[in-house]
Amino acid sequence: MWRSLLFCRGSCDSVFGVGFLACFLVMAEDVQKVSLPQLFGIDRTIFLQDVYPLRKPVVLKGICLGTCTTKWTVDYISNAGGSREVKIHVSTSPQMDFLHKNFIYRTLPFDVFVRRASEQVHQEYFISQDEKYYLRSLGEDPRKDVADIRKQFPSLADDIKIPEFFNADQFFSSVFRISSPGLQLWTHYDVMDNLLIQVTGRKRVVLYSPRDAPYLYLSGDKSEVLNVDDPDLVKFPLFSKARRYECYLESGDVLFIPAMWFHNTIAEEFGVGVNVFWKHLPSDYYDKTDTYGNKDPAAASRAMQILDRALKTLDELPEEYRDFYARRMVLRIKSKAYSTDYE
Repeated sequence: MWRSLLFCRGSCDSVFGVGFLACFLVMAEDVQKVSLPQLFGIDRTIFLQDVYPLRKPVVLKGICLGTCTTKWTVDYISNAGGSREVKIHVSTSPQMDFLHKNFIYRTLPFDVFVRRASEQVHQEYFISQDEKYYLRSLGEDPRKDVADIRKQFPSLADDIKIPEFFNADQFFSSVFRISSPGLQLWTHYDVMDNLLIQVTGRKRVVLYSPRDAPYLYLSGDKSEVLNVDDPDLVKFPLFSKARRYECYLESGDVLFIPAMWFHNTIAEEFGVGVNVFWKHLPSDYYDKTDTYGNKDPAAASRAMQILDRALKTLDELPEEYRDFYARRMVLRIKSKAYSTDYE
């Protein structure tokens, strides 16, 4: 396994952090864990030419994000966001599990929610004094509208400058997120590229390559392995084969997460962030009903449906024949669909 670190020193005189003086690449072997590379002060051109084509996650530092990193205190965002009601996740467990729904949905005025989310112990609560809170902003009609900080939180949107690393017509959504300290979110993938902008607080992110999907025990777009730090290897023995990538995001850091890379986050402190998703494929590839950016592309969904029908058909055969023809199907998929040069 490899670890790389790319340093680019320069000034931050625009949204892109234009200018750098020197770059060098350091690579090292690591058996169990890979620390993500960190790039300093890159601009749009460097990102699109040298980073984006690699299709691997990377931490971007020194990007000019506007005044949000200094202004977005608990008091400021509480006042700026006002008392509009927001729908939030509430859980007594620090590890939120979307598959088994170990949380409840509740509604609070935004300013009340922010103050509660920033607390370790609550005077007012729904379930327990140490419950955890999580906000993932939604569109006005979540079934039809995507999240867009400019529409849902216009009083905060002017404070943040989104790095223009994609064309305006590729924009899909900008998701405003707030997490209680200690909150960990389930491992999942998205079908669109995105930038995770850590505005305030410290966050750890664990990622897994799309190639390690066979080891992650998937249910839809989510992994059944909730505890990635101490997994139950009796229940999930293949998980030990998955290569773990990891980084820590500080205030002002931006993490590029390519589509289909699995990620799991833990807020080591009260944290505020913004995810920006964009369509890197032609629009007709995507499910038109997708407002979250996590529905499989239309062609992929059709292929999975065909596979399900094929497997059901194989069930008509005796076990010996079913095993033989299933193996032949796997070989055909490998020869026709597997990439030989994708890592």
